[in-house]
Amino acid sequence: QVQLVESGGGLVQAGGSLRLSCAASGTFFSINAMGWYRQAPGKQRELVACITSGSATIYSDSVKGRFTISRDNAKNTVYLQMNSLKPEDTAVYYCNADVRRRYGTPAYDYWGQGTQVTVSS
Repeated sequence: QVQLVESGGGLVQAGGSLRLSCAASGTFFSINAMGWYRQAPGKQRELVACITSGSATIYSDSVKGRFTISRDNAKNTVYLQMNSLKPEDTAVYYCNADVRRRYGTPAYDYWGQGTQVTVSS
């Protein structure tokens, strides 16, 4: 089994900061890309940021310049530093990882349980 455990969500005032963490555990050979998605009430889940195993990054236009994604491969952990938060950032944030469980087998997507981020005006 592969498990992704998130932490760091909470309530913050507009203009404040939060740092989300997601640690992968279980049995696997390697982790390829990792990313963060979010889903606001009544809306579809959307990509926030992703990072490859080589640390190349992609950001949604709505968060570029405010959020930073990073990873620690030794800890199998991905982070999302969120600065200058806005009320429209309010959503459940989900961790995603593309995981190869055994050498020579396909990699599959795994998801965390989600963590609530609420930004008040």
